[in-house]
Amino acid sequence: LSGILTNLKQKLESKKYCLKDLAYSLQETVFAMLVETAERALAHTGKRELLLGGGVACNSRLQEMCRIMCKERGAKFFCPENFLLVDNSAMIAFLGEIMLKKGIKVQGKSIEKLDIKPRQRTDDVEVSWK
Repeated sequence: LSGILTNLKQKLESKKYCLKDLAYSLQETVFAMLVETAERALAHTGKRELLLGGGVACNSRLQEMCRIMCKERGAKFFCPENFLLVDNSAMIAFLGEIMLKKGIKVQGKSIEKLDIKPRQRTDDVEVSWK
């Protein structure tokens, strides 16, 4: 997304565009990218259900775009109520606390000995519940 943000900053600094229009365009562009990724995931896996989660799922426009895509694909769309859509980092931290208390190891290491890798992909980690 760094290219998008750089372009947005340049447009804003040029004074040719209003902030409101740029913010709307950014939202539409990023959400279109997310919905396209979700659609590809449905096509690739053959699944016919999409569950939207995390803090960003509170956005009604993203929900609408996902709902439209699912309807066009004949898939079911699910989105919990907003009070359940919290920041994923809190969920991850809570799971880490549970794993720590139970002594569960990840890749042979206890939780407190794990390396912090903020850009690590979630599908690159072995999980104990599979």
